Amino acid sequence: MYSVPQDRMGPKNEIVELLKAWAGTTLAFAILLRSPQRDLPEALLLAGVTVALGIIGHELAHRAVARYFGCWARFIANDAMLVLAILMAFTGFLFAAPGAVWHSGYISKRQSGLIAAAGPATNMVLAIICLALIQILPFGTRLWSFVWAGYTLNAWLGLFNMIPFGPLDGAKVLNWSGAAFAVLAGLGLFLVFGVPRLL
Repeated sequence: MYSVPQDRMGPKNEIVELLKAWAGTTLAFAILLRSPQRDLPEALLLAGVTVALGIIGHELAHRAVARYFGCWARFIANDAMLVLAILMAFTGFLFAAPGAVWHSGYISKRQSGLIAAAGPATNMVLAIICLALIQILPFGTRLWSFVWAGYTLNAWLGLFNMIPFGPLDGAKVLNWSGAAFAVLAGLGLFLVFGVPRLL
């Protein structure tokens, strides 16, 4: 999420930008998820759904809150990072930065923090929903594995984006409220490291 003058955002079609981010990140995750037990078509389906819910949902949450506060906001894909993500997936490691929500307009420190918090909070809510579904699905089935992958992706995305450095959301949340940062970062740590120990 970045703040820039509106006239520097260019005439890009946001739907096309979202589709590029979704397709590129889906392919990268599918390459990473492919295994002897999961062929490429199944990996593409799994990645496509989890990416749509996790990464695209994260960005749209930023946009929705920014627009709620009266900002002009839209998502723009990062073509170079999408290509890099696909190439890195072949090495077994993935750094997903498919793009960002750019916005313009006056906002307070609190509003900036809330816009930033919306992304990782969305991932954590999705992770909790997946966790609830995991409890009622038959263990070890393909559907269970599907939902578990969704849980894992969203838990990690939520925690990763709360790192309080550089352009990541955590830096803006911490700049607004130490308490809000502690709650979200603590929840992210619990979802990633605590929950697997309890299951």
